[in-house]
Amino acid sequence: MAKPTKDDGTSLVLDNRRARFNYELGERFEAGLVLVGSEVKTLRNGSGDLTDGWVEVKKGEAWLKGVFLPKLNHAAFVHVERRDRKLLLHEREIERLQKSIDQGGMTVVPLRIYWKIGRIKVELAISKGRKAHDKREAIKVRELDREVKVAMSRGRRGE
Repeated sequence: MAKPTKDDGTSLVLDNRRARFNYELGERFEAGLVLVGSEVKTLRNGSGDLTDGWVEVKKGEAWLKGVFLPKLNHAAFVHVERRDRKLLLHEREIERLQKSIDQGGMTVVPLRIYWKIGRIKVELAISKGRKAHDKREAIKVRELDREVKVAMSRGRRGE
């Protein structure tokens, strides 16, 4: 099921935690998503996978590709699990995405899918893939931050 509603009226459905590790995230966009009924039901159940997803721009339209939304057994209309799904963005946002994709090494990845005032939204980020040594550095930084927090909390308790 979807997570509880936050103060801003959104509730998280799917989160792409691997994207934060595999990519250096840049500018972010919010887009609407064109879905069929059984896909909406799948998202209401909280199932799906964003890890293999990316955005492609064709003929002035943005398309979400590689996102897995499993079929429902009891649905009247069964959808294709990994079909291309149209994104609803303004023309200037699509142009900005196209420019960034045309640059070498840049891609647009979905970060999360969530409900916002009764509509399904996708958060997208323009990103650049990290190399293996960059990933190792990110792990080191994260572990150091964790150690500092533990040390700070011990200092407050007087241990």
